[in-house]
Amino acid sequence: MFKGFYTAAAGMLSQQRQTDLLTNNIANANTPGFKADQGTLKAFPDMLLQRMESEDLPTDRSISVQNKKDIGAINTGVYMQETVPNFTQGDLQQTSQSTDIALMEQNMPTKEGGLFFVVQSPDNTPQYTRNSNFTLDQEGFLTTSTGAYVLNTNNQPIQLKSENFTVDSQGNVTENNQQVAQIDIAYASDLQTIKKAGNGLYETLNNQPLPSARNNPGISYQLKQGFVERSNVDAAQSMTDLLTAYRAFEANQKIMQAYDRSMDKAANEIGRVR
Repeated sequence: MFKGFYTAAAGMLSQQRQTDLLTNNIANANTPGFKADQGTLKAFPDMLLQRMESEDLPTDRSISVQNKKDIGAINTGVYMQETVPNFTQGDLQQTSQSTDIALMEQNMPTKEGGLFFVVQSPDNTPQYTRNSNFTLDQEGFLTTSTGAYVLNTNNQPIQLKSENFTVDSQGNVTENNQQVAQIDIAYASDLQTIKKAGNGLYETLNNQPLPSARNNPGISYQLKQGFVERSNVDAAQSMTDLLTAYRAFEANQKIMQAYDRSMDKAANEIGRVR
């Protein structure tokens, strides 16, 4: 069996997963608050090839011993090691809708940290989002596009009477000249502990709630009503990367076809008695 066959197959699989990742990014280029995924390709460890041989020693008893001769190293291909979101701040787009409330990060204690809106999942698991394209449901609760409740600093859903409300830069919600709530903002000190939960929502790896950013003196942010945060997908770069992944997949495919023809000859022509 040709060992390069497996190397080419591993390359095709990794490029297929890279293509799936990039097409999903491009499909969400206009989704508010979407964070593009990034894939990491890693090579499998190299393998050392050795040849086993028997050697007769020059003795009267003709003793035979086994020895090994190194042939060389062989690469076994690459694989998709992990996919991680890119939490870079997206551009803001004005919508003039009172229920659209964009979150702008201004000062963070570390470059590895990030801020999120706190929402309530149906099973009460702490979840977070950057998609600020909110709406009011039939009961007047401020919700995400998927129906998850946006929570205030008391960990309670925010209920309003109409869309005639205002939100200041610190998330204080005012209706009829009275403050009714303050939108809670959570802080993740290490974004590596955050995973995507689907529909623009995120969860922590250990399902533990994130601390609030409200009383952290090292964090500053602003909320802007009437704006949404756009996706941070670079559509032009993603298309370029997609073509590169496709060409790499195609190259590995041609290598596999060449190996297949060689295997066909080895099985059907070599050693044939004429």
